[in-house]
Amino acid sequence: MFGCLVAGRLVQTDAQQVASDKFVFNLPDYEHVNHVVVFLLGTVPFPEGLGGAVYLCVPGGAAGQVWQLLGFITNEKPSAIFRISGLKAGEGSSHPFGMMDAPAAPSMAQVGVSVEGLHLLAQQTPVSSSAVSTLDSFTQFTQKMLDSLFNFTSSFALSQSRMSPNPSEMFIPASSIRRWYENFQRRLMQNPNFWKT
Repeated sequence: MFGCLVAGRLVQTDAQQVASDKFVFNLPDYEHVNHVVVFLLGTVPFPEGLGGAVYLCVPGGAAGQVWQLLGFITNEKPSAIFRISGLKAGEGSSHPFGMMDAPAAPSMAQVGVSVEGLHLLAQQTPVSSSAVSTLDSFTQFTQKMLDSLFNFTSSFALSQSRMSPNPSEMFIPASSIRRWYENFQRRLMQNPNFWKT
């Protein structure tokens, strides 16, 4: 029913069924994997009102085996790509897999699919860093640059009562930098190429 794909590797369709509604893919050498795609094969749809919560378990956490919610797939959204690079062992929340036997290899992660009601899927919150950004790299760089400039200049902020008079120094109100920052960010979100005109 499910497939799992990592770029540069063969498609996995050999999910192990660990419970009537739980399926697991082994993900060897996960340290070198940036993204994973989980999808329906198209041969068997989810029963009406059900979908699949997608989880990741990486080995080595001090807390033992912890599954992290990445997101979900449904008949209406039969595939999803998740970023797994940067997810840390031991960070996660409650999950439906329980304490299954972890793979023996230290570089083996697991991707799990838990068949659940759509109303439950809508209430769950995936780990934020698993979402794949839809922004291009230039937009991401520009936003990081804006954040860096704003944080850097804010670190020098002084109230007027703490400023010592210095006729050779120019001061810019922090509110004007904040206003510029918000305007630039708004324009960037509306049109990432606005600066070219």
